[in-house]
Amino acid sequence: MAKYTFVRILKGILSAVCVVVLIMVLVYSLMDRTTIFAGDPNYSKMQSNSRITYEQSRYKAFGYIDYSTYSDYIKNLFSSGEIDDATRSDAMKIGVTAEKASDTANEYIAKFTQEYESQGYTITRLDADRKKNGQVKDGGQAVIYATRDRPLIKRVVSYFADLIFFDNVHYVDEATDIGPRTLTFTLYDPVYGGTKFSPAIIGNGTMHKYLLYFDNSFPFIHQNFATLHLGESYTVNRGIDVFETMTTSQGSYILKDVIFPTGHTEKSADDLHTATYVAGSLEQSAMYATRFVDDYTNTITHKNNMSKMGFSFVIGVIATILSYVLGLPLGLLMARYKDGLLDKIGTFYIMFIIAVPSLAYIFLFKAIGGSVFKLPTTFDMDSGTKAMYVLPIISLALPSVANLMKWMRRYMIDQMNSDYVKFARSGGLSENEIFAKHIWKNAAIPIVHGIPGSLLFAMTGAIITERIYSVPGAGNLLTQAINKYDNGVIVGVTLFYAVLTVISNILGDVLISMVDPRISFTSKGR
Repeated sequence: MAKYTFVRILKGILSAVCVVVLIMVLVYSLMDRTTIFAGDPNYSKMQSNSRITYEQSRYKAFGYIDYSTYSDYIKNLFSSGEIDDATRSDAMKIGVTAEKASDTANEYIAKFTQEYESQGYTITRLDADRKKNGQVKDGGQAVIYATRDRPLIKRVVSYFADLIFFDNVHYVDEATDIGPRTLTFTLYDPVYGGTKFSPAIIGNGTMHKYLLYFDNSFPFIHQNFATLHLGESYTVNRGIDVFETMTTSQGSYILKDVIFPTGHTEKSADDLHTATYVAGSLEQSAMYATRFVDDYTNTITHKNNMSKMGFSFVIGVIATILSYVLGLPLGLLMARYKDGLLDKIGTFYIMFIIAVPSLAYIFLFKAIGGSVFKLPTTFDMDSGTKAMYVLPIISLALPSVANLMKWMRRYMIDQMNSDYVKFARSGGLSENEIFAKHIWKNAAIPIVHGIPGSLLFAMTGAIITERIYSVPGAGNLLTQAINKYDNGVIVGVTLFYAVLTVISNILGDVLISMVDPRISFTSKGR
C-alpha cells in the first residue's frame, strides 16, 4: 500500500507539473500579450515614452520578460556605495538625445549596455519626445532600458522554486540595521499585553514577525515558518497571492481593543499576529510610528466572515452530504422497486436534470425559493441569516442527487442479475436480506471512490451557482482571472485544481480498498 501510494503521489506531482507547463505555454506563448492592457485604467491615461516603459514593466510583472532600466542600474550602484552622489547625478544626465548625454552618463551607459547584453538582454534607448517648440512632452522623457524574453523552462523552475517560502532570519536585506537576527520563544504573547499565557515564536530579520502563535480562530495554532505561494495576482486582487486571496477572511471589520508594540491602545481591526516586514515604513508614516517599534507594520485585518474558500467549502460540503444522504437511498429504492411508481418518478427527475441546462434549473430553483418559500435569493454577508445558504445548497445538491440516483440504480440492477444473488435466493434469504447484506455493499463500491473528490472539490466552489446567488466564494476566481488576463491567478488556480484532483484520486483508491477486501494495492512475489 505504501509503495502504491508513493508511486501515485510521484505520478501526481509529475502530472501537476505538466499541467502547469501546458497552461504557461497557452498563456505566455499562444495568447496575445497586449490583451493584458484591455482593462487597465492606468494604461489608457499614459502617453509617449511613459506608456512604452509602463508596457515593459507590466510585461515583467506578468512574467513575460525580464526588464531593467538604466536609472535603476545607477540607483543600485549608489546604494551599494560604488558611486557617490555627485557621480550619480551626472550619470543620470542622459540628455534628450544620445549626443546630448554627459561624458559620465555615456561611460555608465556603456557599462550598463555591456553588462546586460552579456546576459542576453536587448538595450533600447528612447530619445525624448518633444513638442514643436522643443519642450519635452508629458511622459516623453528620454529613457534607457534592457529587456529579455523569459524562457519557458526558467519560468517553470522559478514558479516551483517559489511555491513554498521558508521564512528565515536572513529575509531582511543584510545591509539593514535591524538589530540581532533571532527567533525568540515566549510563553506570554506580547499581542495580549504579555499577561496571557500564550506561547509564541517571534522573529527578527524574518518576513513574518510571528512564526508561531495561538489564537481563538480555527485551527487555533498557526505557523508562518512555511507559506504557500501559488502566484501573485496582477488584476483580480492586485499584489496579493492567489492562496491568500482564497483564504483571507471577508466582510466588515471587527474592531476591538488592540495593544500595539509601542503600548498605544485603540479600537482597531489589525491582526498583529500577521505583521510582515516593510522596509522604511516606520520612518515614512507618523501613524506607524505611534503604533510600531520596528518595520513589521503590514498586517491583515480581522473581518467578520469566512474566506472565499470557506464559503465555497461550507456550501459544497453540506450539498455533498445532502446529495449522498438522499441520492443513495433513493437509487437503492428505485432498483428495489424497479418499474414501480417511485422508479418512474425518480427516472423522470433524472431525465429532467440531464435534459435541462444547469443555468435554467438553477434560476428555476431560485424563482421558486424566492417567491414561494420567501428565501433569500442573493448572498448578503452582513445579514447574518443562515437562510441565505439554503438555495445555493439546494441548487448544488439536487443535480448531484440525480447523478447518484442514476448510478446507484444502475449498479444495483447489475448486481441483482449476478450469480451470487441467485445462489442467495436459493439459500432461502429474503429479498430484503439480499439487498441489505449483498447487493447494496457491492453496488456502493464504485460510488465510494468519488466521495473524497466531492468533498475536496467543494473548496474550489461552483462557478454558475456562486455567480447566480452572489456567493463570495472561490468558484468565480478562475473566470475572473481569465476575463482580466491575470496570468498569475490562472496558473495558481490551475495548479490548485490539479493537486486536488491528484489527492482525491489517491484518497478514493485508499477508501475503495478499505470497503472492498478484494482490492489490494500490494503485490507478492512468487
